[in-house]
Amino acid sequence: MTPCYIIIRGPLGVGKSTISIKLAKILDAKPFAMDDILHDHKLDKVDPELGTIPPRNFSKAIDIILPEVKRYLGNGTIVIFDGCFYHKENIIDLKNKLAYEAKIFTLKAPVETCIKRDRKRDLSYGEGAAQAVHNLVSRFDAGTVIKTEGKSIEETLNEILKHLP
Repeated sequence: MTPCYIIIRGPLGVGKSTISIKLAKILDAKPFAMDDILHDHKLDKVDPELGTIPPRNFSKAIDIILPEVKRYLGNGTIVIFDGCFYHKENIIDLKNKLAYEAKIFTLKAPVETCIKRDRKRDLSYGEGAAQAVHNLVSRFDAGTVIKTEGKSIEETLNEILKHLP
C-alpha cells in the first residue's frame, strides 16, 4: 500500500482506539491517538461557551505532531489518526497540511452502546461525556461510514480493510 494516512473517527466508546491499534499492526502503520496528544499538551480543556474542546486546540495538536507524521509518510509508512474529529474543519485542516491520500472512516454505534462500552473501561468518561461526544460526532459523516453495532472487532477491521488498496 502506498503511503497514505487513515483517520478513524467516531464517538467515545465506539472502538476507535482498539481498531486503530489492531489496524496499525496489520498495516505496519504508525498510530497517533489524538486524545493522548491533546491531553499531553494540555489542549483537552472544554471551552464552556462552545461546550467542546475548541477546534483551534485540535489544530495545535495536529501542528505539534505534523513534523513526525510527515517523516513517517515520507519514509513510506502509513499513519493512522484515532480521534473523535467532531469539528469538520480539523479534518479539512489535516487534509490541507498533508499532501498524501487520506482514507477516512467514521465508526458508528448507538449512543447506548457507546455508554455501555465506556462503563467497561478502567477510566470511564461517564454517561454525560459519552452522550455529548456522540452528539458532536454525529453532526456529520466523513469518508466511509462503518456501523459497528453487533460486529466484532475483527469484522469491523475486515470492513475497513476492504476499503483500502
